[in-house]
Amino acid sequence: MFIPCDRGGDSAAPDFKGFTLLMPAVSVGNVGQLAIDLVISTLDMTKVGYFYTDCLVPMVGNNPYATAEENSTELSINAEVYSLPSKKLVVLQIRSPFIKNKYRPFCETLLSWVKSSKCARVVLLSSSHAYQRDDEQLLGTPLRYLLTPDLEKAVGGRMKELNWKEMEKVAAYPGISDTDKVLHIPGGGITKLLFTESCSEGIQMAVLLKFCSEGDNIPDAFVLVNYLNEWLQLIKSESNNSTDPSSQWKIPSSWRLLFGNGLPPALF
Repeated sequence: MFIPCDRGGDSAAPDFKGFTLLMPAVSVGNVGQLAIDLVISTLDMTKVGYFYTDCLVPMVGNNPYATAEENSTELSINAEVYSLPSKKLVVLQIRSPFIKNKYRPFCETLLSWVKSSKCARVVLLSSSHAYQRDDEQLLGTPLRYLLTPDLEKAVGGRMKELNWKEMEKVAAYPGISDTDKVLHIPGGGITKLLFTESCSEGIQMAVLLKFCSEGDNIPDAFVLVNYLNEWLQLIKSESNNSTDPSSQWKIPSSWRLLFGNGLPPALF
């Protein structure tokens, strides 16, 4: 359920009609969440509300996008909504894992909100275990996309222009039968369920994902957000000769503690 921020007594929900909803799947390496951090920080998006749900582990912390001491003490919770009307973009950032057996209730609540808020489409940033790729998926780029039938009609041609590679289906029974193919996204969290539910309910959804492994997934986040930017053009792309993927994206202040505090000098 979406709860708007308190705006001096005006609690009316923002109008998201025609907006693109961008959100992460809580998946391997947290790549989608890191990519969303870069979008919110770079575009200086405004927090407009919270997505209240009992499907996520509760958490609270300081403002992850603090730019000065004055706003560093603002509190953040596990699911927050940011908006940028000039680009017709609304972002849902998820900061904690799902509670066991709560995937389906979350997807139902989310898609209900998408319909009621009249968002035009949903873009889900995700990731999948690199070590569980089949032979075909080992070839070429580690980036893949999926489109629901309703969105395929609208942007399928654009994906072909970009020369993007659609997520392959794999054998349901490897080594026994190669004729039955299924969508398999190991390590993808809610990705498959949310995508299939969107297909069933006629919601326009795109999934952009990267095959990766656990570890320092900051480089994966830059690759995924640049992949997103090829399509949506959220920021002006720099020259293809640029070798620094961080040059066009603003790294949020919270990333300084991505791997915890440094070793205390007292140890030495």
